[in-house]
Amino acid sequence: MKTLLDIDHLNIFLRSPDGPLHVVRDVTLALDRGEALGIVGESGSGKSMTALALMRLLPRSAKCSAIRLSFDGQDLPALEDGVFSRTIAGPRIGMIFQEPMTSLNPVYTIGRQMTEAAVARGLLSSAAARKKAIDLLDRVGIPDPEGRMNQYAHQMSGGQRQRVMIAMTLMLDPDLLIADEPTTALDVTVQAQILDLLDDLRRERQMGLILISHDLAVVAQRTDRVAVMYGGEIVEQGTARDVLFDPRHDYTRRLLAAVPRLDGAPGRPAPTLPRTDEVIVARDITRVYMTRKGLFEPKREIRALDGVSLSVKRGETLALIGESGSGKSTLARILLGLDQATSGDILMTGRPIHDIPTAERAAFVQPVFQDPYTSLNPRRRLSEIIARPLVLRGERDRVANLEAVREAMERVRLPERLIHTYPSQLSGGQRQRVAIARALVTGPEALICDEPTSALDVSVQAQILDLLDDLRERMNLTLLLVTHDMAVVHQTADRVVVMRGGRIVEEGTAAAVLSRPTSDYTARLLAAAPRFEIA
Repeated sequence: MKTLLDIDHLNIFLRSPDGPLHVVRDVTLALDRGEALGIVGESGSGKSMTALALMRLLPRSAKCSAIRLSFDGQDLPALEDGVFSRTIAGPRIGMIFQEPMTSLNPVYTIGRQMTEAAVARGLLSSAAARKKAIDLLDRVGIPDPEGRMNQYAHQMSGGQRQRVMIAMTLMLDPDLLIADEPTTALDVTVQAQILDLLDDLRRERQMGLILISHDLAVVAQRTDRVAVMYGGEIVEQGTARDVLFDPRHDYTRRLLAAVPRLDGAPGRPAPTLPRTDEVIVARDITRVYMTRKGLFEPKREIRALDGVSLSVKRGETLALIGESGSGKSTLARILLGLDQATSGDILMTGRPIHDIPTAERAAFVQPVFQDPYTSLNPRRRLSEIIARPLVLRGERDRVANLEAVREAMERVRLPERLIHTYPSQLSGGQRQRVAIARALVTGPEALICDEPTSALDVSVQAQILDLLDDLRERMNLTLLLVTHDMAVVHQTADRVVVMRGGRIVEEGTAAAVLSRPTSDYTARLLAAAPRFEIA
């Protein structure tokens, strides 16, 4: 098999106030045509920096050197920037980034963004490019792909934007695809569909694939070889079977120990808290949106929720699962007061929600969002971010607010020395702890957590899940967990509600639903969930 990519002793330095920072150390990798290489490790281990070096997307202050950095026999450092951007970046090496909103232009339609590069390079005519774009959108699971061509990025969900980004990268038929956390925002069925597509392309076109991921179950099933990075170095590499099922390095063993498993025993013992009173009750909730495809097209009705009823008891963790568009996040927004139901009733501790003042409801239930990078104001210090709910509630005593911030930070195990730092100075796990501290500062009875760990690597994910379990036990918190990660559900949830098309199709204890599903849809979700095994 011909070698496609050859990296020999790659080193990357970043400028810092304390001198050059050695972020990638002597990384040596090789990739053959049609081969899939998984790169795993914690945040800051150098995975993405290595990929960015291949695409010449490192920060301006970065310095990069290597004994050899060749692609299909070409010496990449010897190519001028203009030649590299025209002939290598895009047409031959494509990259899927983790956050699609930073990669998609908000003022261009999806169709323009997908076809522009292929047409500008003379690879396809406008008509052929449009046909190929529609076909790729269909293959990545975008409903009504032709209609979506005229939409903008903000009109799609996070999972749909990620699918568009994947389709757009595949438009130029690259020989090497670098996928940096490509399935983070996707539910399990779409994730399986995307990974199947990448597998098909590898077989059809002998495309090389570098999969950077913290989902070790996906890496185990979908890659031929694995490289484990820690502190900028590769500490272990070999076949997927050898590295993930017979690890030699202590760090690899610790990383594997943190992986939540869908099989086996739950990650924590069954809770002993009494669960008799209902904290949140939703009765026959319906949410209808009116939309139209074009300015002069007739309006049509979209039922995001259709007669949804559920209850969450005190001290309970209820997991809400389902595919993108199933209504999970819409229901969460309605419970938080960020959206209004078209019809139906919501009770909180027995009181109708419309009888509860907004500030009181905000103190009762608080959100923890998916992405700690975008849910925190980068211009505010932690002391201001965490205290913000108190300020909005009218609490003006700065001394009392600062003491409440310290208590919230202590609850989430954040050192007090970080109180005056900015989010950019924290790791991903620390940022998510800040988001949880902000939610706790008002002393809520319930948290609604929308994919709180999907953007985190496995070791940090384990810490956050342990923290949420601990807070629930100590504070008698009620948790509504919106997630697509079945292994996380298995580890943390007491009960599960499965949604599809705005309706509940199954509910029950986590043990019963995950081991003996009664709905065919639930069974398909479980079948699509990656398991930690070699395919």
